[in-house]
Amino acid sequence: MVVVLGAYVRLSGAGLGCPDWPGCYGKMLVPFEATHLQELYHERPLEHDKAWKEMVHRYAAGVLGLLLFILAAASWQNRKQPQQPLVVPSLLVLLVIFQALLGMWTVTLLLKPVIVMAHLLGGMTILSLLLWLTLELGKDPQRIDLNNRRLFPWALAGLIMVSLQISLGGWTSANYAALVCPDFPKCQGMWWPEMDFKEGFIFWRELGVDYEGGVLHGDARTAIHMAHRIGAVFTALIAGGAALLSIADRNKSIAAIGIAILIILLAQFGLGVANVLMRLPLPLAVTHNAVAALLLLSLVALLHQSYIPGIKRRKF
Repeated sequence: MVVVLGAYVRLSGAGLGCPDWPGCYGKMLVPFEATHLQELYHERPLEHDKAWKEMVHRYAAGVLGLLLFILAAASWQNRKQPQQPLVVPSLLVLLVIFQALLGMWTVTLLLKPVIVMAHLLGGMTILSLLLWLTLELGKDPQRIDLNNRRLFPWALAGLIMVSLQISLGGWTSANYAALVCPDFPKCQGMWWPEMDFKEGFIFWRELGVDYEGGVLHGDARTAIHMAHRIGAVFTALIAGGAALLSIADRNKSIAAIGIAILIILLAQFGLGVANVLMRLPLPLAVTHNAVAALLLLSLVALLHQSYIPGIKRRKF
């Protein structure tokens, strides 16, 4: 929910709906009328619809943080039990604290692209670790030989490639480059348009700049957009290869994950094309983010099934 809400806030242009943090114009609820902080943020008049979108996301993130603290506390309370996980619950607490800081910096640094991208990756990392922990708690310790060794490198490569592709997607969105190529499969009517990769992939820029709407010129944005498209090809090849190998596996749980990866890949490709041709409608853009998260989770599940050869996992 938090990941999808974050995408909705970002893509609906509400990322600076509340120009302060953690409150909104100095209040923990969106104020009905302007507060004294309006004088400090006079260039950003209060817009209730954007402010509420931002605050609902913050409330949901706060609930998630509370749940993670409870989870970590319970794990340490039960630490003497056999096979009680401690590392992942503790890591999740550290990550959610850092994620809160990234959320603050996203606002205070005026949507600085590298912070926006890092905030996205932080959310995806927390989501992946929660799934990993869930699968660990539900595993069957019975040992049999599943011959899963050959799947491990493909699962790992697929997970890395999907993570890189999500990073490129976040960089594309944070730099407002999604609509720079209005056609498909060509871009601006060309297979290889004018691009400025050097300018497009400068990750750290000066502070104090308002990055809402983007600051890059057209060739730099085109380079970012095309990098995301090229990344999609490699993602399809590597994750698709992992899916096909999984489908051929005699273990039904692994085969089911492979089918899921293949279906999600096809859906994600279709959503990417539709977002270009339909000029990034909000429902499709948010769905594109959500399906990316599902693709990531499916590869986390596959990696979990294959990372220790000879361990049987329950079907899930």
